[in-house]
Amino acid sequence: MAGQLKVTQVRSAIGTKPKHRGTLRALGLRRIGSTNTLPDRPEIRGMIARVPHLVSVSPAPGDGAAGQGGGR
Repeated sequence: MAGQLKVTQVRSAIGTKPKHRGTLRALGLRRIGSTNTLPDRPEIRGMIARVPHLVSVSPAPGDGAAGQGGGR
C-alpha cells in the first residue's frame, strides 16, 4: 500500500458531528476545496472511511506506483 492519496473536502462540515469535524482536521482539511496529499496507510484509509460523504479521494499524481515492481 505504498503511495499517496489526494484527499479533497467537497462538502461543508457545518452541522456534522464533532467527531467528523475532528477527523477532517486530522486529515489536514479546513474548508471546502482544500486538498491534502497523504500517505496511503490503513490509518488514513480508516479516517477517510469515517467521512466519505464529505471528501473525495484520488491517487496522487506522480506517486511512482506505476514504475515500481520487478526491479530487474
